[in-house]
Amino acid sequence: MFGISGIYWVLINSTIAFVYLFVISKLLGKKQIAQLEFIDYTVGISLGSIAAEMAINVETPFWYFLIAMSIFFALAIAVALIGRKSTVLKRIIKGKPVTLIYDGKINYKQLKKVKIDVNDLLSMLREKGFFDIADVAYAVFEPSGELSVLPVGAQKPLVMEDLDESKIKRASLSNPLIVDGVVSGSGLSEINKDKQWLFGRLNIQTESDLDDIILAVYNDQTDEFNVHRKSESM
Repeated sequence: MFGISGIYWVLINSTIAFVYLFVISKLLGKKQIAQLEFIDYTVGISLGSIAAEMAINVETPFWYFLIAMSIFFALAIAVALIGRKSTVLKRIIKGKPVTLIYDGKINYKQLKKVKIDVNDLLSMLREKGFFDIADVAYAVFEPSGELSVLPVGAQKPLVMEDLDESKIKRASLSNPLIVDGVVSGSGLSEINKDKQWLFGRLNIQTESDLDDIILAVYNDQTDEFNVHRKSESM
């Protein structure tokens, strides 16, 4: 079955699938990968999967696959139109932005809602250029999966000429000593401190008190803590 004629059909089907997929992608419009929402990602994966199956399946008529891709295309357009007409349905289908950091404090309830842990949040902040959570006033998790960050006023970009070089602080990495209720032994070792010192500074009486702490970051330059607690979440 899969002789010379089969190879020809694979070539033909692959070409048709490629051209049709190209046309659909043009009609759907351009978006950067980071801007893709879940529904866009799902449609893209489905169209690619159907096109790949069409390329090597020489037994099923190729127009069956074209019909399937057309249905996904029509559904994607319908979802986009519904989203423009109804805000409620748009939120149901595409989701809505979630504020993970509000007024400088981590919102633990929202963090759990989007299934992101503290380490993931810190990593996303570093990708945005914020290595110290104290520099962040607000952080919003977008439906696309991107994190939008609003820095505190003192951390907004400035031209170097606007600064007094004598007041520029030396850059340093923040040191998380407690993350999700767990004490970081490596963090304490880095500053030559022990658990007893940490408990004393944060007024922690028992191990169970750690459960309330989402994140505790120590700044060795100012000898200050930046503590985020579950009980303080909105």
